[in-house]
Amino acid sequence: MPFSSKDKTGVGVPFSPGSTVEIEDAGGKGTPTPVLRPIRSFVLRQGRMTPAQQRAFDAHWARYGLDYAGMPRDLAQAFGRSAPVVLEIGFGNGEQLHAAARDDPARDYLGIEVHGPGVGRLLNAAASDGLSNLRVMRHDAVEVLRDEIPAGALAQVRVWFPDPWHKTRHHKRRLVQPAFVALVASRLAPGGVLHLATDWQDYATHMLAVLDACPALRNTAGAGRYAPCPPWRSETRFERRGRRLGHGVWDLVHVRD
Repeated sequence: MPFSSKDKTGVGVPFSPGSTVEIEDAGGKGTPTPVLRPIRSFVLRQGRMTPAQQRAFDAHWARYGLDYAGMPRDLAQAFGRSAPVVLEIGFGNGEQLHAAARDDPARDYLGIEVHGPGVGRLLNAAASDGLSNLRVMRHDAVEVLRDEIPAGALAQVRVWFPDPWHKTRHHKRRLVQPAFVALVASRLAPGGVLHLATDWQDYATHMLAVLDACPALRNTAGAGRYAPCPPWRSETRFERRGRRLGHGVWDLVHVRD
């Protein structure tokens, strides 16, 4: 692992972006013990999968699913060809990812999502259209980026409407943090794009500050500015509903030079 800390005894404790190391009193006996507590950007709330979604896992995971292995992955081998790869983190029900892969066959699409029902829905949609340029992982995106995606391997990374964790005490759980952005930037090819979108203004302000502070990335709209919605992000029904309620949406498009 690329980062490490040391407890009071000098023992190295590995940790990743989004993790923290705490010192606990083991059993109340006064012995300090380093405890690795990953701070996840998600809470795994397992919704009930429909029979069709469960059948999708059974029938289509072998074709579209990639199991986390914890070692660098040959993406060309995973897709069966060499093509630019777009990564979407937290694709939800897969509506946008499915449409992107269907309408853009020249590029390969990798989606990461931890919630089973959304993965099952996407597997069904991909199989129905016979897509060959889509792969799915059901794992923590930070660990996938850190352990499996080679440096410079991605043409684009999309993180659309991540959990804003709006309570101040939960801000540490937000996915978009300096360490995460630096990790993503290292996985982008030169000219690669990081595209974020949120409908939570406070999170948008935080995102803009973090991305503009990353020396490896350039804000395509100019420092301190949000980007217009790019053509590759279509409006979802949730976004349309939010706009009707007067909610704003902020896009950030940064390029690795």
